[in-house]
Amino acid sequence: MVKAKIDTMNEQMACPIGRFFSKLEKASRRKSKFTEHLSRSRIEFFKALKCLIDEKIEDLEKDDVPRGQKKATRIKVK
Repeated sequence: MVKAKIDTMNEQMACPIGRFFSKLEKASRRKSKFTEHLSRSRIEFFKALKCLIDEKIEDLEKDDVPRGQKKATRIKVK
């Protein structure tokens, strides 16, 4: 009973995409073409996410201005 409760909690906190792939694998337990393709697609999906994250990191690093180059602009207030 305790293990089932922990498994339910872990599943609720899992990534929705990971949970999707997990449920699909459980639906087809035996080794088949389906599970082969599913496994390969999961790997490709995560590689695609990795590329997307790497690109975002590069963009953020390009936009990052070193501290010494920031300058304040004086604005007169009446």
